[in-house]
Order: sequence, then structure tokens, then C-alpha cells
Amino acid sequence: MTQWLLAAVLGLLFALGTFLVLRRDVVRVVWGVAIISQSANVYLVTMGGLAGAAPIGDFRGETPPPTDPLVQALVLTAIVIGFGTTALALVLTYRVYEEHGTIDVYDLGGEGL
Repeated sequence: MTQWLLAAVLGLLFALGTFLVLRRDVVRVVWGVAIISQSANVYLVTMGGLAGAAPIGDFRGETPPPTDPLVQALVLTAIVIGFGTTALALVLTYRVYEEHGTIDVYDLGGEGL
């Protein structure tokens, strides 16, 4: 049951992120990319295993095998890097708004669109 719930939530997050990436507003595009990256992080954590024990202590008894902490450490690093890149993208979006007076992708695209 839990696997189906996680798959549905991940599918909804990826769909929401894709929907936002396809918008005309640059801020929504940035949020869409952020949602897609965070849903990829959730996917990695769920594939790393959720039912294992903490990798501390003695495992000679009837305990389940320990969860690999490397996946969690890498996802934590990806969360921090994603936060930094989202902040940078939002600051750059603000600078574009100051320079051009709009954040509409079609208005910024020039005459070729």
C-alpha cells in the first residue's frame, strides 16, 4: 500500500512541476524546476529504502538490514544545492524584471517567437 501511495505522490509532484515549467511566467518556471528536483530527491530516498534500521549498533539479531546512509547524505546535499540554485534563479528573475519590466517568456523572447 505504501509503495502505491509514494508512486502516486511522486507522479503528482512530477506532473505539477512539468505543468509549471510549461507556463509563460518565469517565476513559475523556476518553481516548476524546484518541484521537479525535490520530487527526484524524494524518489531517490524511497528507492534507497524506508523500512531498514538505523545503521548504528549490533545487527546479529532479528533486526532488518540497515538502511544505506549514503543515499540520504547525497539527497541532503542535493537539497542544499537545489535551494541555492533556486535562490539564484529567483534573483536573476528579479534582475530581468528590473531590466525589461516583464517576466513573460514570450515578451522576453524577442521578435522570433
